[in-house]
Order: sequence, then C-alpha cells, then structure tokens
Amino acid sequence: MNHLIEFWPILKRLLTYVIPFKKSLILAFFLLLSGSLSEVLGPILISYFINNILSKHQLHFKIIFLIIVLYILLQILSVFFNYFQSILFNKIAVKTINKLRQDVMNSALRQPISQFDSQPIGQMISKVTNDTEAVKELYDTVAPTLFRSIALILVILFAMFSLEWHMAIIALFILPLVIIIMCVYQYYSTPLLRKVRYYLAEINNKFNETINGINVIQQFRQQNRFEKYIEKSSQLHYMARMKILRLDGILLRPLLSLLSALVLCNFIFLFSYFSIGAFEVGILYAFITYLGRLNEPLIAITIQQAILQQSIVAGERIFSLIDSPKQKYGKNKQTLNSGEIHIDNLCFNYQNDTKNVLENININIPSNSFIAFVGHTGSGKSTLANLLMGYYPIKTGQIYLDGKSIDSISHTVLRKNILMVQQDPIVLSDTVFENITLGRKISEDQVWKILDTVSLTPLVKSMPKGIYSLLGEEGNNLSVGQKQLLAIARILVMHPKILILDEATANIDSGTEQLIQKTLLSIRKKSTLVVIAHRLSTIIDADLIVVLKRGKVVEIGKHKKLLKNKSCYWKMYKFQLSKI
Repeated sequence: MNHLIEFWPILKRLLTYVIPFKKSLILAFFLLLSGSLSEVLGPILISYFINNILSKHQLHFKIIFLIIVLYILLQILSVFFNYFQSILFNKIAVKTINKLRQDVMNSALRQPISQFDSQPIGQMISKVTNDTEAVKELYDTVAPTLFRSIALILVILFAMFSLEWHMAIIALFILPLVIIIMCVYQYYSTPLLRKVRYYLAEINNKFNETINGINVIQQFRQQNRFEKYIEKSSQLHYMARMKILRLDGILLRPLLSLLSALVLCNFIFLFSYFSIGAFEVGILYAFITYLGRLNEPLIAITIQQAILQQSIVAGERIFSLIDSPKQKYGKNKQTLNSGEIHIDNLCFNYQNDTKNVLENININIPSNSFIAFVGHTGSGKSTLANLLMGYYPIKTGQIYLDGKSIDSISHTVLRKNILMVQQDPIVLSDTVFENITLGRKISEDQVWKILDTVSLTPLVKSMPKGIYSLLGEEGNNLSVGQKQLLAIARILVMHPKILILDEATANIDSGTEQLIQKTLLSIRKKSTLVVIAHRLSTIIDADLIVVLKRGKVVEIGKHKKLLKNKSCYWKMYKFQLSKI
C-alpha cells in the first residue's frame, strides 16, 4: 500500500514537466492512434477476403486488387505514423529531461556546504546523470508504449465485438488477470529497483573516489583493495538485477503467454462446439490474429511497468535532491560600507557532533586591518573562516559584518564583499582568462594588469595562446604557488571588503610567498585581511593575532606582545624557529 502512495505523487510530478510541450504531445498521440488504427484494419480486410472471396471461390480480380492495395496502404501508413510519433516523443523526452537536469543541477549548486560534507559526490553525480537518464525512458518509451498499447487493446476489442461478441467476451477475461499480475509485480519490484539505483550510485561514487585518489592508491599499492571495493558494489548491483530478472521471468511474458494460450484454446473449443456456419473461418482467422496482436500490447504494458518503476524510483531520488533544503541567506541587499567584523559569543558544532568545535569566540576586527588566526591542527581556524564566509548557519552567538548580522545579508552582497583564497584553490579546465574573470565583465587589459600585480605575466606570456591558453584539468600544468597566485588574481577583479586566506601560503616556496606578501600589501589598503597561517613568519606584521586552542581563544594581541607573554604563541614560534 505504501508503494502505491509513493508511486502516484512522483508520477504526477514527473508528468508536469511535459505540460510546456502539450501541443507536440497531442500531435504525437494523434499520430500514434492513427498508426494503431492502420494496424488493426489489416486483419479485417483479410477476414473479408477469406469469408467473401476465398471460401466462396468467387475470384473478383478488381476487388482482390483493391484489397491488396488497401492492405499495403494501411501498412505504409502504419509505418509512417509510427515513425513520426517516435520522433516527436523523443524530442519531447529530450527537452523535458534537459529541463529536469537543469532543475537538479540548480538544486545541487544551491545545496548547503554541509550536504557536501556528509554526502558522497558520486551519489549526487548519479542523480544528475543516471537517474535523469532513467526518467527519460518514462517520456520516450513508457508513455508512448502505454498509450499505443491501450489504444491497440481498445481498437482490437472494438473490432472483436463488431465481428463476434461471444468470442470477444472470452478474450476480455484476460484483462483483469493482467491487472492483477501488474499489481503483484509492482509490489515486489519497487524495493528491488530502489536497491539497483542505490548500488549503481555506489559504483559511481567508488569510481569517482578511486580516480581522484589515484596517486595515493598507486603510491601505497592499494589497487587490489579498491578493486575489491568496486567488485563488491558491482556484485550487490548484479544480485539485485538478477532478482528483478527472475521476477520478470515469472510474472511477465511466460505467464501472459500462458493466459493467451488458454484464451486461444477457448476460441478453438467455441468454434468446434457450435454448428457449422455459426462462425465463419474468416472470423476465426481475425480473432487468432487479434489475439496475437492483443498479447503483444499486454506484454508491452507489463514490461513497461518495470521501466516505469525504475523511472519512479529514479524520480524519487531526483526530487529528494530538488526538495532538500537550500543554502539560506538573508534578504538585506544593502552593500557593506566597511570590512568591520564583530564576533559575539560564537559557539558552533557540526551536525553530527555533540561537542562544540568553537566555544565562546569574541573578537572585534576594525575595517582594513590585518588579523591572523593561528593554532594547531583542529583548533577551529578553518571552521571560523567558513562561518565568516556564511557557509554554515550559526546556532549560538552571532557574526556581524559592518554592523549587520551575517544571516541577514543577501547572497549577492555577501559574495561580492567577502572572498576566500583556500589552501588548495580550484582551477577550472578552461582558459586563463575565464579562470580569472569567472564570467564577470572585464577587459583583456584589466586581466593583464592583474597578472602583473600577482607576477604571473611572464608565465602567461610563455603559454601558446597567452591569456586564452587552456589550463589542464584542476590546473595540473600549474605549480601549487602558481595556482595560489591565480586564485588571488580572481580576487583582484573586484576588491572585496573582507579577504580571507585559509593557509594560502602553507605549501609554497619562500620566493612565491614573497610575491604573495607583496600582493597582499596592495590589498590591505582597501580590504580587511583575515589570514589563517601555520607559517608564523607570514603574520609578524599583523595588527592582531588570535591564538586558538581546541576551539577557544587562548591568546590575542600583536606579535611582540604575545612573545613577551611566553605562552602558547611563544612556544609555537620558538618551535618553528628551531626547525629553520
């Protein structure tokens, strides 16, 4: 019963996607119906030929010729109508799936960052690709096949009742039996199909994880272990598919063929039981032909039910993503006039954690100042940076930017006025120009000026097509330092009120670090600079250094003052000096 409750709302919602194409849909259904009529009229012509010409040995060549021409014409029309309805249905299906994929992708792009922390990327990719492809079959295969099959059944039954109603009633008994088989099939197949879609997503996720981590896998000789992971997921997918195939083998064609054979036996019995002349041979031929034709749409409907179930399960997964909560932002569109930051009694913990990652953080940061967050790994530095970016909802306390609470600021204002350079910046597989502008309107001259500022001009000029040279996937033809400079170049397109550097100099050489420091000096004149650093030599000139330990602020002050305290910061600094 639960399966039926879930089935109809999802099917109804999937069908709403074809409403914009209703005119094309009506035309496609008209062509499909015309094709079905053309198919059914053929046996009636042959039946007339057997009863009125062949059995009476009255060979009227003009009538025979006319019957042959009409029969061939009906077959040609059937092919013509079926071809064009197939083209139309596929066009509608592709356009509908494009719209559905856009909705899924738009939803994925607006997911809270926490969703990407907890959900495997492969699962989400599977929803955008495999699941939408499964839904596509609903529009280009299931819907036309069901309509064509129902139309054929109705036309065939009408033709049967027109020819001989006794035999038509016998044929009619097959329909309720088929409906029972379909209901039983739906009940048992739905949970199996859910497992198939889940295991397929798991396989995608394993492949995605394997390819992304191929360097580590080969370095530590983990090929066999990952092969077993994928083999296990594939085996589970195979077993679930085999259960569905066994179900198909029992409830679909064999059982329906048996029902059709029983009806045919009743036809033969009825034809033999009544006196000679009660039923004409032509009528028996027509009924045997129609029974064969009736069997096919019934089998098609039941087979399509399997595909329909897959589409519904895929639709269920897609709508779970579309309906999931989106990243929330405020409605205040008033621009930030300064880069002032005020953190008031901030506490934070992740969704699955009971212990706070940040505890009672209170910091005032003046506009256009240079502040540094330092601390050992796990002290909460990156979490604080993510909260400043508005990536996670604040549960306790508040962050104020230019006197406005961060959860009240609109997405546009927030992304325009506060930006971050991460330790491992993302480089798109696109040109240098597109990687810097990211769709923002900016001239080539401005891009070259920005490249001069970050000292990347010699590198870009050495490339075959200059700023229009393609960068490799994830910037694999750039060094770590060059990626960092490229990420800073993006920032310089529009100077933000607040700029966060999350350990941006952790993995680069001292020469590149000096270039970045030089660039940051120009940014400091217009922006509040928040730096998260392991390398303490980079933040000696900071206006304020905040030392975090286990999510708490344990020290705060300037470099010299903190050294005089000879506490946590002093120990960290001395330790780093000893390693030089």
